[in-house]
Amino acid sequence: QVRLVESGGGLVQPGGSLRLSCVVSGGLFSSNDMGWYRQAPGKERELVAGITSYGSSNYADSVKGRFTISRDNAKNTVHLQMNSLKPEDTAVYYCNRARRPFYENWGQGTQVIVSS
Repeated sequence: QVRLVESGGGLVQPGGSLRLSCVVSGGLFSSNDMGWYRQAPGKERELVAGITSYGSSNYADSVKGRFTISRDNAKNTVHLQMNSLKPEDTAVYYCNRARRPFYENWGQGTQVIVSS
């Protein structure tokens, strides 16, 4: 069974940076396209960045130019570098496959709060 463990969130001032990490265990990580998602209070979960198995990335318009997704297949890890953070980036961030079918058990997520 695949396990997803996200980390790296926290409280940061507007304009600051955070680097999120997600370790994936129990699956064929290197052959899967992966994504970072976020869910803000009262809103649906949305895909903010995706990366293919060979490293090609894509981003939601709201984060383009500020976020960078990367992966380390040797460590079964996907990262999200978030720069120039805005209050509207406040959410719980999750990783999973970039498209359906998702891994069944989502991780606990990592909370990002952007506030002065």
